[in-house]
Amino acid sequence: MRRELESSRDLVSGSRRRGLPDDDVSAATRKMRMLRSLACGNKYEKMARAQGAALIAGVDEVGRGALFGPVVAAAVILPPDTRIRGLRDSKQLPAEDRERLAMVVQARAIAVAIEEVDAETIDRVNIYQASRMAMTAAVMRLTPQPDHLLIDALRLDLPHAQTSIIYGDSLSISIAAASVVAKVWRDRRMCELDAQYPGYGLTSHKGYATPQHRAALKNLGPCPLHRKSFTPVAQTELPWDEIPVEDEAICPIDSSV
Repeated sequence: MRRELESSRDLVSGSRRRGLPDDDVSAATRKMRMLRSLACGNKYEKMARAQGAALIAGVDEVGRGALFGPVVAAAVILPPDTRIRGLRDSKQLPAEDRERLAMVVQARAIAVAIEEVDAETIDRVNIYQASRMAMTAAVMRLTPQPDHLLIDALRLDLPHAQTSIIYGDSLSISIAAASVVAKVWRDRRMCELDAQYPGYGLTSHKGYATPQHRAALKNLGPCPLHRKSFTPVAQTELPWDEIPVEDEAICPIDSSV
């Protein structure tokens, strides 16, 4: 596994050497430029097959940074040497391309499984563990079961052989396929939930912490599907604005800490 991690790091450092200008742009912009320079292909799938794997599943999650709703994971097994033009990390694709590519993946895949973990569980176990739960459940739902997992930068508590790849959704076609399928699924869920919880703009921002979403939280307060443990949501429930002037120095005590 160490060799795989080092290999993916080499690809990233190589992309930097190839000339991403270090100009006065934000860190997020520089990272996006770097990710766009990476080649999403079958390298890691071929390496797993060379080690004896027959059914290789790419696994990824989406919604980890959102303030609302579930984290969603997908696991996808593609046939050997699959090529899907334009397939890459879902964050780098416009919505119409994600929708089209998700349909292509569903049509070509040997198996696809999707799982979600709700906001209540996220608040209870934390978002990292909830993401692992969703990914683990997605893998276990695959039929047939894979004998090797390609995962974006972490490992799961499963008996399957695994390769953890830094920026895996930009380097492995199987992980990219899982990323796109999970993203399309979650975006559709946000559009459905927008009708149940109007006013927050979920169709637009999909539950992420945009200025529009933050403003709606301030005006409406959180709804039952907001992640109460996330700071922007928790802050809307703190009674700072209701403290009388003479008591401003007194901070509320959270008895659960």
